[in-house]
Amino acid sequence: MLNFALVGCGRIAKRHSELLGFNEINGTKLVSVCDNVIDKANKIAEQFKVSAYQDMDEMMKSESIDVVVVLTPSGLHAEHVINLSKYGKHIMVEKPMALTIKDTENMIYACDLNNIKLFIIKQNRFNVPVVKLREALDAGRFGKLTMGTVRVRWARHQAYYDQDSWRGTWAMDGGVLTNQASHHVDMLEWMMGDVESVFAKMTTALANVETEDTAIVTLKFKNGALGIIEATTATRPTNLEGSISILGEHGAVVVGGVAVNEMQTWVFEDEQEGDSSVLEEFSVNPPNVYGFGHQAYYEHVVDCIVNGSANLVDGLQGRKSIELISAIYESAETGKEVFLKFQPEHCRLGKKS
Repeated sequence: MLNFALVGCGRIAKRHSELLGFNEINGTKLVSVCDNVIDKANKIAEQFKVSAYQDMDEMMKSESIDVVVVLTPSGLHAEHVINLSKYGKHIMVEKPMALTIKDTENMIYACDLNNIKLFIIKQNRFNVPVVKLREALDAGRFGKLTMGTVRVRWARHQAYYDQDSWRGTWAMDGGVLTNQASHHVDMLEWMMGDVESVFAKMTTALANVETEDTAIVTLKFKNGALGIIEATTATRPTNLEGSISILGEHGAVVVGGVAVNEMQTWVFEDEQEGDSSVLEEFSVNPPNVYGFGHQAYYEHVVDCIVNGSANLVDGLQGRKSIELISAIYESAETGKEVFLKFQPEHCRLGKKS
C-alpha cells in the first residue's frame, strides 16, 4: 500500500482527493493534505478522515508518506518540488511542470539527486481514445505523418480568474497555452514528434487578465509535418471542444468531445478487423473537462513505483512541453518564427511584472 499526501487543496484537488479518498486506485491510501489556507485543507481532511496541515515540511516530518502530489499554483511548482525532494519521497506534480525551462531543469536535478521519481500529471495521454490513437501510430498505420491539430475551445468566465489572485498572471499561471491547453500541446508533440519551429499569434479577447486567453500557433515538425494549435478560454457560453486530429498518408483519426474523450473519425486504407467498431468502443462521456484519465494515470504511477515500469511522463517530458510553450510565447512577443532549441529572451512566462 502506497501512502499519498496532497500539497495544495485548490480547484483540482477535488479530483485527486476523491480518487484517493474513495479508494478508486488499488494499492493507494490518502493519509494527509496540506494548504497554506488551513480551511481548504480541513475541508478535504474532514471529508476523508485524514490529517490536515498548513506547513508541508511539518506534514512530511510527521506522516508516513510514499508519494506527495503537488497541486499548488503553477508558479510555485518548482519551489515546492525542490523543497519536497529532500524527503526522498516520489513526487507527482500537476501540469504545467513549471513556468521556465530553468525551473524544470532544477526540478529534474533535485529529484535525481535524491533518487526519487518525478511524475508530471498529463492524464489526457491515458484517455481511452487517445491510447487507441497512439496504438495506431506505434503500429505504423498512418505512414508518413502530414498534419496534426489540437483545439481547445473552452469557457472561462471572469469569475474563474477572480477566484485566485494568481490566475491569469505571467509570474504564477500563464495563459490558455500554459494552463488549459497544456495537455493538448503535450499530446500533439507526443504524437507528431519533435518540433522544429513555431509561429504564433495571441490576444486577450475577453478576460481581464495579464496573459492571453486566445492563441493560434502553426508548427513545423522535424519529420516535415505541419501542425496547428488553436486554444481559447473565450468560448461562450460554455465549453465546446477539446480535440486532436492526426493525418497521415494512409489514414486519419480525430478524437474530439469536450475533453478528448470521443473517437469521431477512424479511417485507414488498410482496414483491419475491429476498425468498424472503434468509434463506439473507444468513446467515453466524462462529467467535466478533466476526463477519466486521472485514474489511469494514478494506476500508471503505482505500477512504476511498485513494479519498476517505465515512467511515461517524467521530468524530461515535462521540460519538452515548457520549452515548446516558451518558444510559442517568444514567437508571439517578437512576431517571428522561433526555432527550437532556444533560450527565451522576450517570453514573459514565469517572470514577475
